Amino acid sequence: MIISKIKQVITIIILFIALPAISQEKSSTISIEINNLNKKQIIELIETKTDYTFYFLDKWFDDRKTSISFKETSIENILKTIFKESNINYFVLQENKIVLTNGNLIKKSIYETTTINEKNLNDGAPVLVDSEIGTNTSLIKIGREDNQKKSTYKLSGYIKNDKNGEPIEGVTIVEKNKNLYTTSNKNGFFNLELPFGKNTLSTSFVGFESQEKDLILYNDGKLNFSINPQSEKLDEVVINANKSRNIRQTIAGISQIKAKEIKNIPLVLGERDILKVAATLPSIKSAGEGSEGVNVRGGKVDQNLFLLDDGVIYNPTHFLGLFSAINPFTTNDLKIYTGNIPAQYGGRLSSVFDIRTKDASTDKFKGEASIGPVTGNINLEIPIVKDKAGLNLGVRSTYSDWILGLIDNKDFEKSSVSFHDVIGKYTHKINENNSIHLTGYYSKDNYQIASDTINSYGNTMFSLNWKHRFNEKNRGNLIVSNSSYGFDIDYKTDKTTNGFSLNYNINETNLKLQMRYDHSKTHKFDYGLESKLYTINPGAIAPNGNNSNVTPLTINRERALESALFISDEINISPKLNFNVGLRYNQYLALGASSQRVYENNAPKNESTLVNTVDYENNEVFKTYQGLSYRLSGRYEFNNTLSLKASFNKSFQYIHRLNNNTTATPVDTWRLSDSNIKPQEGSQLSLGLFKNFNDNEYEMSLEGYYKEYNNLIDYKIGATLLLNDRIETQTIQGKGKSYGIEFLLKKTKGRLNGWVGYSYSRSLIQLNSMFDEERVNNGNFFPTNYDKPHDANLVLNYKFTERYSFSTNFTYQTGRPITYPTGKFIYSGVEYLTYSNRNQFRIPDYYRLDIGINIEGNHKIKKFAHSFWNISIYNVLGRNNPYSVFFQTNDNGNVEAYQSSIFSRPIPTITYNFKF
Repeated sequence: MIISKIKQVITIIILFIALPAISQEKSSTISIEINNLNKKQIIELIETKTDYTFYFLDKWFDDRKTSISFKETSIENILKTIFKESNINYFVLQENKIVLTNGNLIKKSIYETTTINEKNLNDGAPVLVDSEIGTNTSLIKIGREDNQKKSTYKLSGYIKNDKNGEPIEGVTIVEKNKNLYTTSNKNGFFNLELPFGKNTLSTSFVGFESQEKDLILYNDGKLNFSINPQSEKLDEVVINANKSRNIRQTIAGISQIKAKEIKNIPLVLGERDILKVAATLPSIKSAGEGSEGVNVRGGKVDQNLFLLDDGVIYNPTHFLGLFSAINPFTTNDLKIYTGNIPAQYGGRLSSVFDIRTKDASTDKFKGEASIGPVTGNINLEIPIVKDKAGLNLGVRSTYSDWILGLIDNKDFEKSSVSFHDVIGKYTHKINENNSIHLTGYYSKDNYQIASDTINSYGNTMFSLNWKHRFNEKNRGNLIVSNSSYGFDIDYKTDKTTNGFSLNYNINETNLKLQMRYDHSKTHKFDYGLESKLYTINPGAIAPNGNNSNVTPLTINRERALESALFISDEINISPKLNFNVGLRYNQYLALGASSQRVYENNAPKNESTLVNTVDYENNEVFKTYQGLSYRLSGRYEFNNTLSLKASFNKSFQYIHRLNNNTTATPVDTWRLSDSNIKPQEGSQLSLGLFKNFNDNEYEMSLEGYYKEYNNLIDYKIGATLLLNDRIETQTIQGKGKSYGIEFLLKKTKGRLNGWVGYSYSRSLIQLNSMFDEERVNNGNFFPTNYDKPHDANLVLNYKFTERYSFSTNFTYQTGRPITYPTGKFIYSGVEYLTYSNRNQFRIPDYYRLDIGINIEGNHKIKKFAHSFWNISIYNVLGRNNPYSVFFQTNDNGNVEAYQSSIFSRPIPTITYNFKF
């Protein structure tokens, strides 16, 4: 302390002596040409061209170069320009001597100059040393001190994984002594308001080492962190490990699942499946075993938007819905929006499944593979350019024909099924502000089920995402994507004359600009525009086989352009009260070439009421729809462990999936809104209470919701949907509503972890019209095909040791609605059946118990690969859950009910995984 005081006195004396000689601003000017030089080189150039001498330390400068010209410019203005984006301050002394400092401000009044000392070295050059630093050489200076000192400044930065350079979301950055904190966003960026002067920051994130940095904050500035992963340990069954995130986040109805955290959950045939895990959450219900699609909060299967790296996936399943078409090894995480869908998403009413692929390692070759009874899977992470670019490549295929023999139906014994998928993601970090992410995806299924018909379906997807950071407050993404889905049916036989081949395809091209503006601590804006072009080939049929007499038919192509402008604001009114407000304006243009049919007013749509057909030329707009979507969500945080959230949103959907079965199938077709089919509309109101216990070891949520729909599509009895160019004569549009309450309790720590979820929900539809053929159940509300009031799931994992654990998964659902025959009559010698009201009865309830044992390889650091065994039994109780119920008249003239099941017995599997 005494030495420090002596130094300060010496400083004052020296500056007092020098003060009379300190020069005022020089009037002379300089002309100089700077061509691709760094700051040190610029200073050296000035010294050679003028009589100025500079005093500084080399370590203050970086290697960034610049090119600029100055003509008749003062030395002060030159220095202001070249040091604009750095911490460097300067002061001009007598005899053309210029002293540089790393952030400190030298002032002309000696009474204000108490923060620097001057020492004379052997060469006579003055070097300024901050007396506040002492011997702490690791102290970091941020910003440049100026005369307009504020009490707080904004520190921004970027957090990445030191091993692979990937950004890390959810890292907590804390000022240790002042109780100030923030978290990094999905791109790894953070912002934090800190007081002027000395601060100590530390990072905290599950699975990564903590890092601590001391800094002096003089002004707004940047500070980046590169943190190391901790040694690999057995993953727990956790949906989201970010501390208190479920309490703090503003938008209601968000679930996040990390792909690496689901490997211990026992699932069908040992195949790790992120979408099957999602179906165990209270808001999501599976359409049934052997069926593609999910129902979210009472919505239809087609009301869910599946995105893979911003590209749409129309059918995210393999093998008739038994497996996910998304490779678990290449997947990083899945975010599911079931409540308030953010304004940047549009085109669906019920939910968004935002699936993100891992960025490849850029410094080390890595891989992961598995061998199971049904599938083989391999994932490679290949560095392309050291610390800048890498390729993540995943390939998966099946050898699953034997499994059809387990289905309780002899007709399936001669069937066959196969699938494969390929995904590649190339990531290139151009510089600190620019990166490119390129993803390609392809999947294909072939199956032949109990017939001579060969069916195939598949997805292709391409997306390009250019991420650019303009400055500390502004960044944006430019996204281009193309998605395609199609199926083929090939029936060829020489025994009959009805052999045919049929195909269908939908294609979507999307362009999106999404911007982010961090205006202040109170307001953060997301805004942008989006436009997508739909092209649908509704189907074509042609004869197949030498004896086929099938008449060729091609349904006219459909095209439409859907565009939107969107903006949202995350409003932080106080640490307790937050809002997220969003608007999305949609415009839909139905495009030609097209032939649109005109029907009589106030009459049902059928062949007898058709009055005219109007033809439109290529790209001619023949129908326009538009609407404004509202997105509002709010959160009130009572304390760090309890919050209340509410949301309201309204959305529009211009594309429809046509299906008149009880479950979705790969050969369902999509159709666009036109002059006769209106777009769907939906609105949702939700309210939820979120509570954490025991230092966030337990997370509990209780949410209720109410939804209303307009223009839901349903079908007339006996409707023909495939290859029908007058589909509006087979469909009915009506109102719908759904409501429910959802409970979720998660345990995130300890040897026993997992979750239990329960929901009570109803999904109802009303088809009311003045015309009998368009009215169902007397125009009253009745259950939809996917109405399942009770749904319960229990997912648990118990760790005996770091290498051995036991997992179990129990699922229960109310049986879905069905229409039963209730009698029969004979008219003109022909027997007819009479049926109940539509969906008046239900098939038997569904329940299933799965168990699994997980065995980790040893945790030695130096070994080629880390192994993992999963031994599981699917449907351990052998429950004969019905896939479908149908009715047939037997030889005695009696109507009998039959049910078919996918798995009616326990299915044991063993899967070996290894990671290198």
